Amino acid sequence: MKHHFLNPHISVIVLTHNRRAELMRTVASLLRLPERPAVIVVDNGSSDGSPQLLAHTFPGLQVVRSKSNLGAAARNLGANLASTRYIAFSDDDTDWRPGALAKAVELLERYNRIGVLSARVVVGAQRTLDPTCALMADSPLSGTGHPLRSLTGFMAGACVFRADLFRELGGYEPRLFIGGEEALLALDLLQAGHEIAYAPHLEVHHRPSMLRDSELRRRLLARNAALVAWLRLPSTEALAATWRALGAALRERRAARAWLALWRDLQWASHNRKPVAARVLNMREAVRRAERDARLRSTGAKPAPLLHKSFLQEPTMATTPNKDDNPIRPEQSDVVQTDLPDIGPSEDPDAPPLDPEVDPDAESLDPPETTAR
Repeated sequence: MKHHFLNPHISVIVLTHNRRAELMRTVASLLRLPERPAVIVVDNGSSDGSPQLLAHTFPGLQVVRSKSNLGAAARNLGANLASTRYIAFSDDDTDWRPGALAKAVELLERYNRIGVLSARVVVGAQRTLDPTCALMADSPLSGTGHPLRSLTGFMAGACVFRADLFRELGGYEPRLFIGGEEALLALDLLQAGHEIAYAPHLEVHHRPSMLRDSELRRRLLARNAALVAWLRLPSTEALAATWRALGAALRERRAARAWLALWRDLQWASHNRKPVAARVLNMREAVRRAERDARLRSTGAKPAPLLHKSFLQEPTMATTPNKDDNPIRPEQSDVVQTDLPDIGPSEDPDAPPLDPEVDPDAESLDPPETTAR
């Protein structure tokens, strides 16, 4: 299949690390979409043979191979290669449903104030609505010049960005690695005057992988929350987040080393501090109040993840990287590509590819986790 048959408006960037079976299923599903988007896979230094299996099964698929695990910032590599106006993001265990990307293009073409669309996510075989999406649907923030609910955060593995805006904001901050990586990017987007909108018309299916390091993610969430707070939020929030991060560091086996690393990271964040405007803080506070009320109404239920979860416990990006300071260099990745095969529609859009080499038990130490978990 030649490039001129691909969708000229939107591409999909898939981030993966050592989750071969999930990746093969997701890529096969994306290549069957009627919108026929360009699919760019960013392999985050996998050691399970994912790039080789991709090349064997899908000749011509565009694959960016990072020489090391860059965390969420590896998405920047894919975004820099995309030639379309809009870029959708997917994790190796999330995929877009037919028609969603076409609707995303329609919405972004019609409403210029929207910088990023956050999709409706359904989870597992039962397609249960992700609790975060329920909160997004009830956001107290109305859109400016559009009918969608406005948000203060988004799901990194289930969103559609304006490509130029993503690159202008610097993408994901490499220092944060993984864990709430949406937070800083969301704050910078709001500060720049753009809007984040919840689009329930866009559906993403999330099949949670069993291959994840939840303990590592919890530690990084606490650290990243403190870094984002010092970078963009009031000092009172920064101090509270720092206290939580210190507590998390103390619980590590090498506590002294963790404290020293945290101190250095906090110095970096303090040096790059650029607090957001009161307008953005007021939006966050309105969302926090609405979510607090929603939790009070759900008697006895465990509180659902916060709509702006990335701002309280799960921060993410840092200041827009200076082009000269960005550690992601072209020489850190290899791009592999040939002509794509014509993959026809499948009777079962969720059916995995029939390949005996796929190992469902592939292990992962640092799987990227970028949707709300």
